Formats: sequence, structure tokens, C-alpha cells
Amino acid sequence: MSLPLLRPVAVAVLLALAGCGASSTPDSVAVPAPAQPEVLVQQEAVMADTSMAKRALYRMPNAGSAPMPLSESYPQGYRDTQREQYQALADNPIHSVVETPVSTFSADVDTGAYANVRRLLNQGRLPPEGAVRLEEMVNYFPYEYALPSDGSPFGVTTELAASPWNPHTRLLRIGIKASDRAVTELAPANLVFLVDVSGSMDRREGLPMVKSTLKLLVDQLRDQDRVSLVVYAGESRVVLEPTSGREKAKIRTAIEQLTAGGSTAGASGIELAYQMAQQAFIPKGINRILLATDGDFNVGVSDFDSLKQMAVDKCKTGISLTTLGFGVDNYNEHLMEQLADAGDGNYAYIDNLREARKVLVDQLSSTLAVVAKNVKLQVEFNPAQVSEYRLLGYENRALKREDFSNDKVDAGEIGAGHTVTALYEIVPAGEKGWLEPLRYGKSEPVVSGKSGELAMLRVRYQQPEGGKSLLIERPIANQTAPASEDLRFAAAVAAFSQQLKDGRYTGDFSLKDTETLARGARGDDRFGLRNEFVQLVELAQSLRTSIASNALATERRIE
Repeated sequence: MSLPLLRPVAVAVLLALAGCGASSTPDSVAVPAPAQPEVLVQQEAVMADTSMAKRALYRMPNAGSAPMPLSESYPQGYRDTQREQYQALADNPIHSVVETPVSTFSADVDTGAYANVRRLLNQGRLPPEGAVRLEEMVNYFPYEYALPSDGSPFGVTTELAASPWNPHTRLLRIGIKASDRAVTELAPANLVFLVDVSGSMDRREGLPMVKSTLKLLVDQLRDQDRVSLVVYAGESRVVLEPTSGREKAKIRTAIEQLTAGGSTAGASGIELAYQMAQQAFIPKGINRILLATDGDFNVGVSDFDSLKQMAVDKCKTGISLTTLGFGVDNYNEHLMEQLADAGDGNYAYIDNLREARKVLVDQLSSTLAVVAKNVKLQVEFNPAQVSEYRLLGYENRALKREDFSNDKVDAGEIGAGHTVTALYEIVPAGEKGWLEPLRYGKSEPVVSGKSGELAMLRVRYQQPEGGKSLLIERPIANQTAPASEDLRFAAAVAAFSQQLKDGRYTGDFSLKDTETLARGARGDDRFGLRNEFVQLVELAQSLRTSIASNALATERRIE
């Protein structure tokens, strides 16, 4: 394990962003019905560490700007209290194919959970379970998927192989790859930087990192782009009126002069940002607000549902909202992720500048250009071939079966060059599954003429400008083969995500097994992302062992 990973990280990174691309029509967005109740929980690091220590015992045989003084608006000891907030979601249930053959969910290209988990591990903390969203962990990494060849905005790839943690199950991988687009081909962009300059951002992981991150984006602006800058603390104000991308020095100066202090009236800042976005609105262009904050709203409208509804209503006008998460200790991840979802944007957590460059420079077309909106996936399993299944991740993206064909039900957007990966763990017919057989259950499925098909994959999407949705259908053959390098690595990330939680389905498959699996599937790894993941798994092993040892020593002292 490399020694630097054992030290806390002091700089931040921007992850994949992609929101609404071209402006949408007012009737193209609707509020999705929640798939399951949302529970807002406050998780302290010590609580997460204690929980992980119990599980471990059971299983055992740098640099940034100098911090500035905290505003007097915040009480003494404000930073000493862990107030990070995450959404508590139960894992997707096991389904019997005879009873529930169809699985439906929204596409998701968010990757914020991975960066946030990385930040926590590099700080020497095991993440609370609510911080780990498996689909965002898996989707952080690029994979080699087929490009579109039939005129659709994305290609579809499927693969079936043995599961590494259960000899009785298989992993089905579904991959979507959007066509890429050069930055020069993008529509003009109207961007509003909405920056939290309250006292809670008065730390090196806060406003200084926001300023460095936004200046990276400024370097990529074109003459036809427009930028506004709105800030909020106790009140909101406009720092920079809509300005052409050719005036980079003026935009950088406006960003550099920002200072932090005061309480956090986030809602008023959002309202003002939407006003600026509407003032500079570009028809058929990219109109987006980039909200940079820790999400710690404490003045004005802070009701969660009201903030989400505001984002939904404004997105109907063709203006999207992307959230960029910064900060530690008081970070409200639940608010950030859900606001971006409601605003047809994306959520990213920023934990270091290398990641900021990756997204805002190397992947700018993915960040700004949407190639398909309201993307929904539906898998119908063949009961003659599959007896049980579970979808790994996407718990807060679940849709009802009838939502798939309803264009009024909102779903995720896919940017140019983006990939989306979904993993199902399935039990082949005749293999031992998770569910006990029913005494009075349904009869055995009848084998049809489509017995060679494992499942039918359906993808529904709208063009960026809206309109009636289009449908892609692909039968998935029941052909198990040795897992590809990409599937092995994705499986390792999925295993790690489950092990950071309760690991109920990974059985005896250990963190060491995950490390070995990932290490053997790193491939070319041009940017070192997969190697970094291996190091994070090693770090988690060390932290779990250390916490378990301390807990055991404490028990012995008590005895």
C-alpha cells in the first residue's frame, strides 16, 4: 500500500457532470413518484466506524490554501460536530421471476458517491452506509462498450458470466455508451456559477477549492458561451452579470475576489441564479446552473421537499441544475444528490483538483452536452432460464413498471461520451437461490419458443429537445462465458460497495478477494483510476483491521 493514501487528503476533485443539454420544453419534465420512502439520517464517522468494527470482529479468525478564520456567525465548536447527512436506503430486494419478471429503473451517470467515499477513506474513516451508492461507484470508471451504429444516441452491450462471490449465481452486465462529441461542436452554453460563500465554506476544502475548480472550467469557455456569478451567504447577490466566454480575465477576477462568512440562505441564492439564467437564456443552447456548496442551508427556505420542487419547476423552463459538493463534517450529501436529480442535472463530489481537470477539461463534452434525456431501462427475465434476480444499486432510481412507457415520468440524462453500467445478480433455473420454495406457489414456468433467451432488454429515451420517447429492444442470449476484464473490474467495485455496507450477499468473499479481483482486471488503466481503486480497497482493509483490534482491546479492558 502506498504511504500517501494513509494521510488525509486536503484538496478536492470534480466528478462527472452532465445535466440538461439543449433546452427542454415545459411539458417534458414531471415529478417522479418516489420508489420508496426517503429517510434523512445524520451519520457521524464514529458511528460508521463502530458498526464496521462489529462486523469485522464477527468475521475475524495536500496541499491547499491556508484555512481562513471562521465567521463569527457560526458558534464556537461548530466544526467539532459531525453533521454529515446521507439518505438511508434499503438494498434492492430479491425477486422471483415467476412473480415479478420485470425490473425497471432510471439511468444514472452520477459518480459523486465514489469521490465522497474516497475522501472518507483517505481521511482514515470508513464511510457510513448511506454514503455508499453502488451504481455511482461502478459508473465512476470508463469501460469499453460498443458505440451506436444504428442512428440511436448510444450503443448497448450485454455480458453474462459467473459471479465471483456466489457459485450458484451469474452476473449480467448491461452497458450503455453514448456517442462522443467534440467541444467545438457543442451548442452555446449559458452557465451560472452559484457559489456558497457562507461561514461553513470558510475552510481549505470549501471556497478555496471552489475557486480553483471553477477557474479550470473558465479556461475551457468559448466566445459564444456566457457566464454569470451569483453568491449567497446571509443574503444573495450578483457578482458578475452575464459575460462572454472571451472575457476570461474578467471572469477569473470575479471568482478570485470571493470571500466566505455568514449564515447560509441557499434557497434565495438558487432563486437569484435562476433569474440570471433566464436573463441570458440561449434558445436551443445549454442553460445550466452549477451550484457549488456543502449543502448546509440554515437560513430561509430549507425544507427539503420545497427545494426539490423549486428545481423541478425551473427545469421545465429549460434550465438545469447541477450540484457540486464540497466540504467536510457538515456535508449534506442527501440534499446535493436529490437536488441535482430533481433539476435534471448531475451530482458530483469534489475531493481533489486532479478529478476537476479530468471532468472539466478532458471530459468537457460529457459535462455539457446531453445526447438523450429521460433514459429508462427495463429488463424482462425469462422464467424458463432465470428463477431469481436482484439489481445491484439504483435503489433511488427505481421506477414502477408502468412508468417505463409514461413520458411524463422523469428519468436520467446521458451526456456525450458517457457510459452507464447496470449489474444484475441472477440465479439460473435449477440452481440454489436465496428464496425458500413455496408450498402453495405458482406452477413451474412453461418453456416457450424463446427458451434460448435469458431476458429482453428495453431502453426508452427522448431526444435532448424532448418529444415522444423512442424505444430500443435487445434480446439477451443465455450464453455464459468467461468474464471480460471490464466485467471483472466492475464486479470488484460492486463487491467493495457491498462490503462497505453489510455484505449480506457477498458471503465469505473478503476485501482481500476484492483486491485480488480488481488487481487482475486493471488492464491498460491509462489514467491510473483502477490502480487507485485497488489502493482504496487496501486502505479499507487496514482501517477495518485497526478498528476491530481497538474494539477488541476495549472489550477486554471492560471485562
